Amino acid sequence: MMKKALDRIVSGILKENPVLVLMLGMCATLAVTTNAINGLGMGLSTAAVLILSNLMISLLRKVIPGGVRMPAYIVIIATFVTIVQLLLQAYVPSLYESLGIFIPLIVVNCIILGRAEAFASQNGPLLSVCDGIGMGLGFTLALTLIGLVREFFGSGSAFGIMVMPEAYEPVAILVMAPGAFFVLAVLTALQNKFHAPSATNRKEQQSNLACGGNCATCTGCAGAVNHRMVAEKTAEHARKLAEQRKAAAEAKKAEANKQEGGESV
Repeated sequence: MMKKALDRIVSGILKENPVLVLMLGMCATLAVTTNAINGLGMGLSTAAVLILSNLMISLLRKVIPGGVRMPAYIVIIATFVTIVQLLLQAYVPSLYESLGIFIPLIVVNCIILGRAEAFASQNGPLLSVCDGIGMGLGFTLALTLIGLVREFFGSGSAFGIMVMPEAYEPVAILVMAPGAFFVLAVLTALQNKFHAPSATNRKEQQSNLACGGNCATCTGCAGAVNHRMVAEKTAEHARKLAEQRKAAAEAKKAEANKQEGGESV
């Protein structure tokens, strides 16, 4: 059990990093990483919500009805986001003002809802908490790294401390909106160059999948996302739809035959 828990933490930081590998949560990633402090604050806030929501959803996974599980998850996540928002507003007002609207938007962050559906709802509290820790630390690491690069070259500082000489001419575009895309693109290129896990390393990603990337014949992915369940549900839905269409066609044909029989009499 402890080995699995440790694997979840390491996997969330490296192999399944939400930003650098899975490319999730891009809105917050690109918007708030104008400096390292904002990236660190946003990452830790999201990590706290992720850990707590994973724990609560795992504890309630057998109680929440399947038909309302998504609304229930959102209510749970929104509760913890509100708590984190109030704590930031009370104790770190400067960070609260810097992050602004992106704090309440943690509610709709696809990383949190995705882990709730794909992992916490199917595993025990310990593994779910470890999954939240791994994903949260991975998200925090990525945001802090992107923010640090943008701040260093765009302002000549690191975590608010000036480290470049006065003669340094900052690359102002890096602290503007396009700068986030440039830095993320460079980091992804470096991942590909050194064959690190990346969203664009399709061959290496598929080599880690038991099904080779084919969801229809999936027997369990290394990424812990249950593709097979999705494929089976899709196939079941298609089968039921075909049966309904066939039944409707037979009923229509029977009605037409009945009308023809009545006219002949």
